[in-house]
Amino acid sequence: MVAQGSTSAMAAVVAAGVVRVGEQPLTVGDVVAVARHGVRVELDESALQAMASSRTVIDAAADDGVAHYGISTGFGALATTYIPRERRVQLQQSLVRSHAAGTGAEVEREVVRALMLLRLQTLATGRTGVRPATAAAYAALLDAGITPVVREYGSLGCSGDLAPLAHCALALMGEGDVRDADGRLTSAAEALAAAGLEPVTLLEKEGLALINGTDGMLGQLALALHDLEDLLQVADIAAAMSVEALLGTDAAFADDLMRLRPHPGQQASAANLRALLADSGVMASHRGPECTRVQDAYSLRCSPQVHGAARDTVDHARAVASRELSSAVDNPVVTADGRVESNGNFHGAPVAYVLDFLAIAVADLASISERRTDRSLDRTRNQGLPGFLAHEAGVDSGLMIAQYAAAGIVSELKRLAAPASVDSIPSSAMQEDHVSMGWAAARKLRRAVDGLARVLAVEVLAASRALDLRAPLQPSPATGAVAAAVREVAGGPGPDRFLSPEIEAVVDLVVSGELVRAAAGVTGPLQ
Repeated sequence: MVAQGSTSAMAAVVAAGVVRVGEQPLTVGDVVAVARHGVRVELDESALQAMASSRTVIDAAADDGVAHYGISTGFGALATTYIPRERRVQLQQSLVRSHAAGTGAEVEREVVRALMLLRLQTLATGRTGVRPATAAAYAALLDAGITPVVREYGSLGCSGDLAPLAHCALALMGEGDVRDADGRLTSAAEALAAAGLEPVTLLEKEGLALINGTDGMLGQLALALHDLEDLLQVADIAAAMSVEALLGTDAAFADDLMRLRPHPGQQASAANLRALLADSGVMASHRGPECTRVQDAYSLRCSPQVHGAARDTVDHARAVASRELSSAVDNPVVTADGRVESNGNFHGAPVAYVLDFLAIAVADLASISERRTDRSLDRTRNQGLPGFLAHEAGVDSGLMIAQYAAAGIVSELKRLAAPASVDSIPSSAMQEDHVSMGWAAARKLRRAVDGLARVLAVEVLAASRALDLRAPLQPSPATGAVAAAVREVAGGPGPDRFLSPEIEAVVDLVVSGELVRAAAGVTGPLQ
């Protein structure tokens, strides 16, 4: 997996200032650009035509006197209840109002924008029967920076992310609470009026089409995949610094050894480690027959195996995300030949599984990172460095409690690695008797990714201090560049000081991509 590729593609989308919706499937970079960077959206003409065409099918079904699910019937366990024409606007409104039943803390703005963009993409396929004007109004919400208030709990991941999407549909109707472009909490009616937008009266099928998809879990998967690109590279950087600081060897990362077990992620991670450790004065100081180090501990020697397995897991998740980004998820759908058919494509299992799988990989990446940090602080294992890298052991505690923080996060990540997708719970009077829990899987992965960034930051902070203490031996040019970036925000060895701000500052370097850029400035693009 070459991380720079999709990151560069996303940057190009941001620079272009627009994401076109409908003609081609969206990419992870498109999702990040709109969700996180506020890039505007534009429905292409082919999408408007496709929606207009499928709407004629819905209008015909609405008039034929036959019960059609979602058009002239109730929903879920009420799917056999026929609704007369004059009550159907109320039917759609009632559906959205009743399903906007989330509770708990507000979900992050970028998550809400991601799920709105992905719902818009499905509308634009022309398979949902929504009017072009309704989709255009939904796009206008995004472009106005109006973010519906979506609550933490409410989705079972089947039929899709009903409650989160219903809160967004409610805002389109001019109801409920939103955040405006400045983040101010206000009513949807006030925000729409201030933006010059009119509330939408939903017609047959439209309320259902706006809430019946996997967009919430998929949006969070896309954001996590983007963030994990840099974090996988930071993991290699941190490992290289720890190997160097602990007087380890890079011999175990040799290309011919990696080719004996040809997992692509492992080979990419080992290639990064070799590049990062090239021309290291610290490594050179203990090469040769006089070196008594036969082999390093697993947390050092097996870094490419663990990091590589995580990379391969991310690649699998990316393949699933790509297929889902190419999907039209709704129930019922309007087929290309004009049928209106019920289906089960809204079930979130494919996305939920990889969200859980990624949480396992993230937990293990953090676990091996914390073990390297602990080894750097333990004077019985750190090859002659002071205990806890303290200035005056006893008077000073050094980075002792930074490791505690990392250990606490790792413990939580192990709990978050327990899969949500196996915990189906029936709903809707047993009509929806097996659900994916994909939203829950996405929420815990989001927390896990944040935790991984913090654990890696602690390792980088510890390794930077350890390398300073190896002076006059010099680190490699690449790890030296990273350590220099750390020194811009966090002091070097010395008496104890308030440590939390330094940890947070290094976390910022991790999540902003600054550490990757510092290393890549020496090595060239990392894999």
